[in-house]
Amino acid sequence: MIIFERKIYKKLLAWKEQSKGTRALLIEGARRVGKSTIAKHFAENEYKSYLMLDFANVSPRVKKIFEEQLTDLDSFFMLLQTETGVMLYHRESLLVFDEIQRFPRAREAIKTLVADGRYDYLETGSLISIRENVKDILIPSEERRISMYPMDFEEFCMALGNTVLPEYIRNCFDKKMSLDEGIHRKAMFLFKQYMIVGGMPQSVSAFLEEKKSFLAADAVKRDILNLYRDDIMKIESRYRAKVLSIFDQIPAFLSRHEKRVVLSEIADNSTFARYEDTFFWLSNSMIANECFNCLDPNVGLMLNEDRTYVKCYMGDTGLLISHTFSENELVEEELYKKLLGDRLSVNRGMFFENAVAQELVAHGHRLFFYTHYSREKHRNDMEIDFLLSNGSKLNFKLTPIEVKSSKNYQTKSLAAFKEKYHERIAQAVVIHPKNLKEEDGILFIPVYMTMCL
Repeated sequence: MIIFERKIYKKLLAWKEQSKGTRALLIEGARRVGKSTIAKHFAENEYKSYLMLDFANVSPRVKKIFEEQLTDLDSFFMLLQTETGVMLYHRESLLVFDEIQRFPRAREAIKTLVADGRYDYLETGSLISIRENVKDILIPSEERRISMYPMDFEEFCMALGNTVLPEYIRNCFDKKMSLDEGIHRKAMFLFKQYMIVGGMPQSVSAFLEEKKSFLAADAVKRDILNLYRDDIMKIESRYRAKVLSIFDQIPAFLSRHEKRVVLSEIADNSTFARYEDTFFWLSNSMIANECFNCLDPNVGLMLNEDRTYVKCYMGDTGLLISHTFSENELVEEELYKKLLGDRLSVNRGMFFENAVAQELVAHGHRLFFYTHYSREKHRNDMEIDFLLSNGSKLNFKLTPIEVKSSKNYQTKSLAAFKEKYHERIAQAVVIHPKNLKEEDGILFIPVYMTMCL
């Protein structure tokens, strides 16, 4: 598989420089986002030697060393080196604990190992935060965590050998200047490819290795979806069926006009309380990105969230497309051509909005939306797809975002929101397929500029 340039590498370098052995680093992320690959790549480049322990496949003898030798670290490290054949050097070696959720005892040992100070420690894991994986251990305070997501659009461009385009896009955004029309069309075409292939490194690798084959990428994505399903089947039985039900219905929920999860459609008399563990699991596994309704868009969006109104986006849009259509549909209906040519009459909006959610999360934003119910009209008369906050308590400002997948649309909800909350708004934004423009106090940006928000 091709080794891609990932932005998280700079964060690993910063951790190594700043912590100087006083903190371990835990990379959390969904399955197959590239955690193990980047950890190994970093270890090979930045250390004299490294020892990588994959706890999904490690030998019983290694586990026994953790269970019996931690009180004698000289013997502990001697036995690890003997067992693995790797020579460790004081302050020049890295120990990588891969898939650490498979062996919580090793994660608990981080406190002792970091205090010893001989080496650096990097952990990777999927489903790390799930209650059954940590309930019997003491989480070490010496552990710093960072999240790793599927490749964002900029990383996808770099994978395709185009490092200049993202810089040009950012420059145009900063100057609020439309792109050259030819480059805009090229950027939109690239973003559509990104939506179809997704950001899972194995999918991108298959796409490139097979001369830009969407079908090769699709085969990989279906393998990943099956892995997710296998993970779901291993969780506690008391909420396994509910997680599976929500996971299977994500495309159906997103295909609705309002894209919200409607629990009454899953089972009669369903409530959020009954499904709380379900959303907890999907969010913490990073398979899905939750987006909660904000009742009052004011300082601290989290303080005003309504957790009974939730949208559930897939963590990767490429996976969503494979999750939505069968293999036969993709081929027989020529859906790839329709997606690339803006000729897909159904579902296009949900893929567009999911891609925006994916980009926002990858760039550190928590997802909130806003809806207003009119008693007079007996319906929702205002719906804002995403709300971003500048996080300031002294000069709080909002960025309301509407996402439009077609070139012809109206912005009634955004105009009404601006009128109601104008004092709180820094910039109202419409994300659409067309070039950048500013009109009536609204910034209209092409979808590939989401990374600039």
